[in-house]
Amino acid sequence: MLEPQSTALFLLLIVVFCGLAGWLVVARQLVFRVLAACLAFIPAMLFGVAAVNKYYDYYQTWGSIAADLGGQGTGQVAAAAIDRASARQVGAILGSRLNRTAAAAHGQTLRLTVPGQLSHLRRTVFVWLPPEYFQSAYRGYRFPVIELLPGFPGSPADWINVVGITAAYAALLGDGATAPAVLVMPDTNGSRRISLQCLNVQHGPPDATYLARDVPAYLGHLFRVQPPGRAWGIAGYSEGGYCTANLALRYRLRYGAAGVLSGYFIPLADQLGNPPRLVNPFGANQHLRRANTPVLRVTRLPVSAAIPRFWLGVGSKDLAGLRDARGFQRVLLARQPAVRLDVVPGGGHSMATWRDLVPPLLEWMTPQLARAAQQLTPVQQVRKPHRPGRDRPGRPAVRPAT
Repeated sequence: MLEPQSTALFLLLIVVFCGLAGWLVVARQLVFRVLAACLAFIPAMLFGVAAVNKYYDYYQTWGSIAADLGGQGTGQVAAAAIDRASARQVGAILGSRLNRTAAAAHGQTLRLTVPGQLSHLRRTVFVWLPPEYFQSAYRGYRFPVIELLPGFPGSPADWINVVGITAAYAALLGDGATAPAVLVMPDTNGSRRISLQCLNVQHGPPDATYLARDVPAYLGHLFRVQPPGRAWGIAGYSEGGYCTANLALRYRLRYGAAGVLSGYFIPLADQLGNPPRLVNPFGANQHLRRANTPVLRVTRLPVSAAIPRFWLGVGSKDLAGLRDARGFQRVLLARQPAVRLDVVPGGGHSMATWRDLVPPLLEWMTPQLARAAQQLTPVQQVRKPHRPGRDRPGRPAVRPAT
């Protein structure tokens, strides 16, 4: 009844404000009038915040607000316990501090601090291990990976607390609609006030190196995951959508599939510094700008150059995003005969649209990554448990392309 977007909450705030405004009018003593005016500001402010939250369809529950503001994901291990951890330490943590029965049923989210050996950056990375990771049938299996990039302003925890991808993925796995993969959600900017667009900024942070090289290398030593290549996917929304398209083409041999949700395909100005200011991430180097413009880079790569398979998603009311997605789709069709574009009817550039796009994205991407992983990991090492009345994890019912 009183969730962040509920009508009851808005009505309650209006009633409280009207009551305090009435007190302000009838109060005779100055001290009470000042007190009423100050208190009336609180519900008025909360009403404005709630209205913005409802417009962008951001937080849907108080739990997601608490988790996001607290920098926490759901069901995770404390960050300090796995800061600069070795594979043996992580294995011990997963074995001693987790309820493995629950993890084998619902998966497990971890929060790590990942140092970059090449970039020298140090960022927070959330890792979601699917239920199969803890099941004996998958003991010898190295899982495919999907690297998920948030928008700006945002944080990697938004994928969990706002988009709800881990809960949606666990449900899809339970229904046999997807194949298991490890989800990796890195901090792409280092701060909510910074926008790096996942680029190696001239005279600034080497963000692309951190995301495409350092994070996969570090996690490869900690978890049973595939090395970068055809069994790694990448996806992102808004600014993360641009990041996805750009990194997938710049590091095209390190990813097998790419999902762009309401992304753009021409780089914008970055925002960095303290206080933040807009800067040109390429300086005067026009070659670098063209090389990091996905809509141009696709046309300039040799025809024989392999690139990841692309999936695009956008809301029908996001007119600029829909135009950009269709333009990028036309460019890609010269290389890939069927580039899927999912359009959410009535969807805008909002979290609601991206929540709706998560199931078709996972249903499209995970079977491809699973097939690549099974080619790299001998199939006989993976004994998939039979699920009565359900499809096998590697053979989902994929929606028709649009």
